[in-house]
Amino acid sequence: MASKLLQAIESKDTTAAAKYLSADFMFSGPVPQPINGHDWLAMQQNLITAFPDWKFNATDLREENGEVRGVVQITGTHKGELDLSSIGMSKVPATGKSIKLPSEKITIGVADGKITSLTSAATEGAGVMGILSQLGVEVPSPSMN
Repeated sequence: MASKLLQAIESKDTTAAAKYLSADFMFSGPVPQPINGHDWLAMQQNLITAFPDWKFNATDLREENGEVRGVVQITGTHKGELDLSSIGMSKVPATGKSIKLPSEKITIGVADGKITSLTSAATEGAGVMGILSQLGVEVPSPSMN
């Protein structure tokens, strides 16, 4: 089921991806706070629009104690606008640059035939900040107020 979720996103089918998520799905990782399934799917839609060849490159997916663990290494080519307005940043026009983020360990919770959580371990150079860095976009420093 975990690989089917990732494949649905890579195929740009967030409607199919939504069918794998539980009503209380939560994503935790390189985001300021955990986000629900609706917001996570919206973020994925934004990323696959900006990076039409977006791939998770999932490896070593294995079930352990009711969870699926594995590794992803996200790659893609920035061919569309990356809209970061939902996180208070501006839109980034297509650069044509390819990205290859560092490998990230993931844990996927499963219950009653649905994915209940996806957690990405904190990895330097990953997430939106890693994407922006590889695109050469300057990121404002957090305010110290």
